[in-house]
Amino acid sequence: MELQITFDREEDGRWIAEIESLPGVLAYGGTKHEAQSKVEALALRVIADRIETDQSALEQVRFAAA
Repeated sequence: MELQITFDREEDGRWIAEIESLPGVLAYGGTKHEAQSKVEALALRVIADRIETDQSALEQVRFAAA
């Protein structure tokens, strides 16, 4: 599974990173890299929770930044 990360920048300069295929998985950061790191960590927690509750069986997870 490859998860696509999309980025947007707020007027105040903060970056937003989002993984649309995982509803609710978005994170803010002071830099694009920080937002990306945070959203990847959040996505992994969401995926781990799904695996633990048997909602999803994933063999492989990859991230791609747009």
